[in-house]
Amino acid sequence: MNNNHIIPSQTPQESPFSSQQDSAVDARHIVLQILSIWPYILVSVMLALAIAYIKIRYTVPLYEVKSKFFIKEKEATFGIFEDVAGLDRNEMGLVNQIIILKSRPIAEATLSKLDFDVEYYSQGIFIKKEIYRNTPIAVDPDWSHSQACNGDIRISWKGPDTFTLEFIEDNYTQVFPGEGRARLDKPVLDNNEFRFGEYVQLPFARFRVGLTSAEQEGEMIVRLRDRVSLVNQFTGGNLIIEPAEKQSTILELTLRTPTPTKGREYLNRLQEVYLENELEEKNTMATNTIDFIDAQLVVLSDSLMYIENRLENFRSNNSIYNLTAEGSTIFTQLTEMERELAQERFKREYYRQLSSYLVREDYSEIVVPSGLGIQDPILNSLIMNLLELQSEKSMHQARLTENAPMVREVNRKISDMNRAIREVLINVDQNSQMTIEDLESRISQIERDFNRLPQTEQNLLRIQREFSLNEGLYTYLLQKRAESAITRASNTASNKIIENALINSRPISPQNMRIYAIALMLGFILPVGFVVGKTYLDTKVKDVAEVERLSEVTLISQIAQSRDKQSLVVLRHPRSGVTEAFRSLRANINFILPKNQKAVIMVTSSISGEGKTFCSINLSSVYSLSGKKVILVGCDLRKPKIFEDFGLENRVGLATYLSGNIDELNKIIQPTSFNNLHIISSGPIPPNPAELLITDRFKAMLQELKELYDVVILDTPPVGLVSESLDLMQLSDLCLFIVRYNYSRKPFIEHINNLKKQKILKNAYLILNGIEKGAHQYGYGYGYGYGYGYYSDDRPSKKSWKEWVGYK
Repeated sequence: MNNNHIIPSQTPQESPFSSQQDSAVDARHIVLQILSIWPYILVSVMLALAIAYIKIRYTVPLYEVKSKFFIKEKEATFGIFEDVAGLDRNEMGLVNQIIILKSRPIAEATLSKLDFDVEYYSQGIFIKKEIYRNTPIAVDPDWSHSQACNGDIRISWKGPDTFTLEFIEDNYTQVFPGEGRARLDKPVLDNNEFRFGEYVQLPFARFRVGLTSAEQEGEMIVRLRDRVSLVNQFTGGNLIIEPAEKQSTILELTLRTPTPTKGREYLNRLQEVYLENELEEKNTMATNTIDFIDAQLVVLSDSLMYIENRLENFRSNNSIYNLTAEGSTIFTQLTEMERELAQERFKREYYRQLSSYLVREDYSEIVVPSGLGIQDPILNSLIMNLLELQSEKSMHQARLTENAPMVREVNRKISDMNRAIREVLINVDQNSQMTIEDLESRISQIERDFNRLPQTEQNLLRIQREFSLNEGLYTYLLQKRAESAITRASNTASNKIIENALINSRPISPQNMRIYAIALMLGFILPVGFVVGKTYLDTKVKDVAEVERLSEVTLISQIAQSRDKQSLVVLRHPRSGVTEAFRSLRANINFILPKNQKAVIMVTSSISGEGKTFCSINLSSVYSLSGKKVILVGCDLRKPKIFEDFGLENRVGLATYLSGNIDELNKIIQPTSFNNLHIISSGPIPPNPAELLITDRFKAMLQELKELYDVVILDTPPVGLVSESLDLMQLSDLCLFIVRYNYSRKPFIEHINNLKKQKILKNAYLILNGIEKGAHQYGYGYGYGYGYGYYSDDRPSKKSWKEWVGYK
């Protein structure tokens, strides 16, 4: 039994819809569906905004700190071994400087000058906030002892003398002196009370806490940070370095940090350390030169003092102080020659030491020739290039392994440069040897004249020559040392700080407005998307306009879901809206069929459960109320049903008559308790229902019934499940297809359309059954106000207070 309620319809008319009209109807239907769930949309939006608020409150704000740093363009150098692969040297140099600024060595050097190894936090309602500087307590860790790092430690105090200590995280990192690390599970302390100013001595930690404010009680969370974790933090993705503009050598340094004051100090110190390293590297050559000269001066100083003492003793013992004119001339010539010879030997010694360094590939102590007064532009340029390559290699090794392509390429260039310098050294050493031999030959010629001098004067001349030679070399080295010292003192960094770090006061994360906007959109889109998706993916019939659009068969009436639990709605409630609805349906049928003509009306559906029996019973009832003699025939021999609603028996019926067990038709006709309404039930279920309904006996029965009754209504099986209903259509004057709201599927309508295209249907119409209250509808009908509550029988009865509380 299907309890339904009919909404009356206007006279059906064929109305072809264009695609634009269909789209408008669909859009209107979707809009109405969305409007019907506005409370859910409101709840969804409020829930999304609440989640957004919680996310914002529980997210630690992240700030950006920015500074600008100038990198001087690299000057063109002696370029025999320059890479000519098309890479801009300045651009490559800028990339290298970015890598240096983000390297671990410079980060370690920066952090060593900052007090970042202890972090202080105050616990808020939602998040804990780091406090930098101006903390009420100060923790001094002893890094020569192992420490429990990278985990929160709660320190509480209620007086100026003592405090309590609590390790509140599940695990920590135990850091040992010498970079050793191990996992440490949550420590549990037997005694957690300690005194301010005294060391907290634990197996896994050693530090002391000092009270630096006048607060008599309070609580702080501290976290010890080891150097490795700090370096990882400040060399990771939080530090962004990129050119401020395209083709510019000004770098913009951006640090993302939850503590902007610390970020500002780090960026400023990072730039300062970078400049200090650059200046130190520039001074390396001058320092090496000074160290080399100092080593030579130590030896010369001792020799000079020894010779000076010999000269004084010789003059005193031999009572000779001045040379003769001839001796002075010879002395001047020999002194000049021997000074040149000493300088040349000094150069050759430098070449040999340089060659030794190149063979050992030890470039740390190489002295640039120009620093020693050796003016060889080719050799100077080659050595400068070699030192630059070595510096570049050191920079790469701070971040890359020895097998990295960039390191291998630099090693190749260094090897080529090493080989080129050694080839140049062979040539300059040979030239130096030839110069030394020439000077020695010329000195030998002068010494022949020297041998003609008196012996005493010869001895004095020898000592004076030796003294003058060492004194000249000593003076020369002092001059070069002074020049190198001046060079070192006057060196300045080529790069410079353009703009110190500035804090952006607006956090970059969380972006409150963006999060709220996304939450608002999601809160609206999710329920709306669900409705739209459900509308497009649902194959069930849920819209009158959609039925009209899909069906090629005219929709004659709309039937709403009935509140009544019985099928005899028209007969039991004659003043209800359902009765008036069936009267309207009866009037529509009268427009279709010729007036006063006896008719056979067939009621069917695509599948079981769509409400055809309900419609058959109430359509029969409304005709009987009009004074017409009506007989309702139960043609669904597989599922006998209509007899139950009228309280009749099913011992005999259509099946027994058609099978020949009963010969007289009036023996299967059962009168009901209502005037003008008779019933032929289906009877016992036969073994061959399909064959019985297509016999000539059934056709003859219909003709006989048409003579006895004004209206014959056939309650037939669903056409989508059995075949005999299609045959019954040929015997009927009118065929009513029942389509049920939110039950029948859209392909069922297509099946009905196919029957019409095949010209199987004759005078067929649709009835939309079971429309739920509150569903959106268009097209025919007066709406739900007419069906629900318009008539007295539809108004829900009010319960007394006794009924509400269950009192009888």
